[in-house]
Amino acid sequence: MESPARILIIDDDPDSCELIQLMLQYSNAGYEIISVLTPEEGLRLAAARPFDLYLLDCRFVGIDGVEVCRRLRQTDAKTPIMFFTGEAQERVRQEALLAGANAYLVKPDDLQKLTGTAKRLLEVHQRADRRNMATNDFNESAVSA
Repeated sequence: MESPARILIIDDDPDSCELIQLMLQYSNAGYEIISVLTPEEGLRLAAARPFDLYLLDCRFVGIDGVEVCRRLRQTDAKTPIMFFTGEAQERVRQEALLAGANAYLVKPDDLQKLTGTAKRLLEVHQRADRRNMATNDFNESAVSA
């Protein structure tokens, strides 16, 4: 049995965190969702234990979401990173994607896309993990043969 997908929400607005969490839980009650209000806390949690999806806002005091994305990518090149932010400027969207984000949605316009995009990113990530495990199993059996 697979463990539930772990999702980390980093957003400084408690109401946004609650809305995102409720929408994700409603779409899949099996998600394990943790939300934090500061980038520093999010980075600390990500370093302590891996997640299956990072869901970020852009605007924070101090470190912005694009920098959080860059820092996550320094230690984790594979886990999907999705922005859900009120920042609608195309320049910021491009910066986020260049920093390693897999998706960029704008509040509130893309609210209906939130759960579907998260589900799609998690499915792609889980398929890649299964392929890596199968490859590792093959390599281990080839070495022991």
